[in-house]
Amino acid sequence: MSSLHGKTIWLTGASSGIGLALAEALANEGASLILTARSEDTLTALANRLPGQHHVAVMDLMQPEHAFESATKVVAAHQVDILINNAGVSQRSLALETDLSVYRKLMDINYFSVVALTQAVLPSMVKRQSGHIVTVSSVAGKVGTKLRSGYAGSKFGVIGFMDCLRAEMREHGVHCTTICPGFVNTAIAHNSLVGNGQPLNQADPDNAGGISAEQCARAIVKAIKAQKAEVVVADGLSKLAPLLNRFFPSLVRKMVANRK
Repeated sequence: MSSLHGKTIWLTGASSGIGLALAEALANEGASLILTARSEDTLTALANRLPGQHHVAVMDLMQPEHAFESATKVVAAHQVDILINNAGVSQRSLALETDLSVYRKLMDINYFSVVALTQAVLPSMVKRQSGHIVTVSSVAGKVGTKLRSGYAGSKFGVIGFMDCLRAEMREHGVHCTTICPGFVNTAIAHNSLVGNGQPLNQADPDNAGGISAEQCARAIVKAIKAQKAEVVVADGLSKLAPLLNRFFPSLVRKMVANRK
């Protein structure tokens, strides 16, 4: 297990949900954090209450090109030891009823922002022959279900990107970890996009019955310290789904098609 004490860790989506729980857990490990989300006030308040010294980097990750430009400034000012691509948005709408613009938004934040920030930090990591890229995908990136065609597509894409990156970075000493959470009890359902791009603004029974954000964060920290390649963080059926899909794909297809 590697220590996170004294490491500079850049965490996106730090203002709520899994990201907030991760910020607290990483700060307690003695890491110095660069906190990214859209709200400067929220991030500043978080940075001030966490133990240790931390920095705020406000970004709108739905604009990946602008995020890349901002990211180069962060990299110029800080040696980023670990990048955690955690920011993301989910979806709750049928493919037949979803605007193309919604698919583009989901890809921008869930996929292209990951690529943009990763490309910004990689050159310095390769130069040092040291570093760690961590990306939060989803069990939905392993098993697609109803109402999540855009979300699952972006998360499948992230897993593929990370698989390729891991192969390329091995010779450079840069570790790559993909995290696949299942159902986690956060506000992700409330913020999910419906077919016209508006937020759902209501709870989802699956997520409400999932593991806590704190439990998820502890598992992610453990995976980072162990430099794991890929970890599923879940309980119950969402934990079993990727394994079932690997060995019994026809069964899983019937299950997700018949699920209300």
